[in-house]
Amino acid sequence: MATRSAIGVMHGDNCKMVYCHWDGYLEHNGEILFNHYDSPKANHLVAIGNLSSLKVDIGEKHYFSQFDCDDPDYEKKYGNMCTFYGRDRQEEDQGYKTFTKFSEAVEYYKDIGVEFMYIMRDDVWYVTSGDMTELVTLEFALSQVESV
Repeated sequence: MATRSAIGVMHGDNCKMVYCHWDGYLEHNGEILFNHYDSPKANHLVAIGNLSSLKVDIGEKHYFSQFDCDDPDYEKKYGNMCTFYGRDRQEEDQGYKTFTKFSEAVEYYKDIGVEFMYIMRDDVWYVTSGDMTELVTLEFALSQVESV
């Protein structure tokens, strides 16, 4: 079963966000974002649109899955690359969503079953989960996971 998440960047009060279907929990998407995505890379990620899976590298256009091709080296070639619905599966209407307030983004993504929301603002990652009422730094949230 998927752990859905949303990933976004704030520019002033405006928020650009995308959906990510797989592995949205802190120990996966949270760690990847915190350790591998600075502000320019986060903006690039969001600009490409909705994701099936987040990985360390944004990567390049590739088959959506190993089952879509006969390449025995698929995992070796593309295993560290993000997989996007638009770029890699050519689905339409998979671009980022823009909100004028973060609270609007929370309501939108909560309504579609997102369990974690990651947002970069002023070069700092934040996360909210559960009832989506408390936004904490991702660094703090990850430190709490590691101490359990």
